[in-house]
Formats: sequence, structure tokens, C-alpha cells
Amino acid sequence: MDGLTIRDLRDAKGKRTIAYVQVAREEEAIAAAEAGMDMIGTAFVPERAHFAKAVPETHFQFGLPWGKHADATEALRDAMAAMTAGAQSVYCGYSAKIVKALAREGVPVICHVGLVPPKATWTGGLRAVGKTVEQARIVWQQVQDFEAAGAFAVEMEVLPAALATEITRRTSMVTISLGSGAGCDAQYLFSADLLGENRDHIPRHAKVYRNFAAERDRMQTERVAAYREYIADVAGGSFPAEAHSVQMDGDMLEQVWST
Repeated sequence: MDGLTIRDLRDAKGKRTIAYVQVAREEEAIAAAEAGMDMIGTAFVPERAHFAKAVPETHFQFGLPWGKHADATEALRDAMAAMTAGAQSVYCGYSAKIVKALAREGVPVICHVGLVPPKATWTGGLRAVGKTVEQARIVWQQVQDFEAAGAFAVEMEVLPAALATEITRRTSMVTISLGSGAGCDAQYLFSADLLGENRDHIPRHAKVYRNFAAERDRMQTERVAAYREYIADVAGGSFPAEAHSVQMDGDMLEQVWST
């Protein structure tokens, strides 16, 4: 395991910005590692549990799925399984109490403040958080609580850039910006946004580098065309041709029916 360690990430604070991407497919993880991505993450679900082993030379983060864990014991059990599967850090969107239980056992935890989608009803929906003095103070208190609980990093989602920059200056945690400006220690994007896989809403904080949605549309058109050509060949008798069939010597075939 040669990827950036927690110590490496902490040492990079204030010196260089970490590039971090969330993936949904193994081929995305492999491509990100080949490109030189500093950190790669994904949800810790059974079908993705092998992703970390596919990119052993990159810091890999598994995220604990929201709503799966009823208490700290369940979260800790899953976090330990994630570490065993090759993660170097674990994202945990739960409370400081659960973060503390994980950190106490040596799990490197990334916590989450600002716009936390499963909790967005508390902050007014899917919108920026921390634009008022009251909200900004709440966010800062949450950061301090998570730091005291033992988290090593904090994802800050859709905070005002000035607030995120000031928090970065005041906390020892590695700060990860998802739409919170350039003043954080790491920048974070979802691969689906980065690659342009979304046909509908594109978050304001996302930068689209490719148009995979158009490429998938083109591939779907090609699939339909190929199926139509196959159907036509079957109907017209041109498939299968002799080259697609196994041949047998005629004399041997006659012997099959001889008595």
C-alpha cells in the first residue's frame, strides 16, 4: 500500500492541494489512479468492496452508507470491514459521538459539515449552508466537535468560500472542499459530474471535463443499429454463414445414418 497515508495528508496541509474524486465503477477508480489522483473514494457497498485492492498505490476512502447503521457498534463493524478491504480512511456522515467511537479504535475518519444531503431538511434543503452568522457559527461548532472526537478530515460541502478558508486556517483537520472554494486543503468532485454523465442538473460547484452522456447516447444508437442489422441478417438468411458454423466431412455424416 503506497498511497498517501494520513500522516502524508496532514503534512500536505497548507503546502499543496489534494485532488480527490468519488467513483462508482472499478474502471473509474483504475483510470483515476493511472491519472495520478491523490485520493479516490466510493460507498462501502458489497459490489464495490474490491475497488481499493484494484488501486493499491492510491489513498482509498470507503464511505459508510447513510442510514445503514443504527448505532456506533454497527458503524464500527462496517468501518473495520472497510479498512480490512483496503481503505486508508473512512467517510462517516454521522454524529461526533459515532465518529469518536471509530476514531478511538484507530479508524481514520472523514466527517461532514455544511450541506449534508441526508440531513438537508435541517438547513433548508439542497442549498448553500453558512451564509448567515448563525449558520456559520453552527458549522464552526460542528467542526470543533468533530475535531475533538478524533476525525482527521472534514468534508465541507457548499459553504461560502471565505468561511471554508477561515475554518481551514483554524482547524488542524484536513479540509475537503465540495463546492466550498479554493481555500481548503483538498478539492473533491464526483466522477459522474467530472465526466459529464448527468443529463439533467449539473451542480454549480462541478466542472465538467468530458461529455460521457453524449457518448453513451451514441453507443446506445449503435446498439440499436447493430441489433437491427442482426435481425435483418437472420430474416434474410445471411446469418449464420458458413464461417459461423462447425463443418463435418460429408462421408462421415453418411456413416452416421448407415446401418
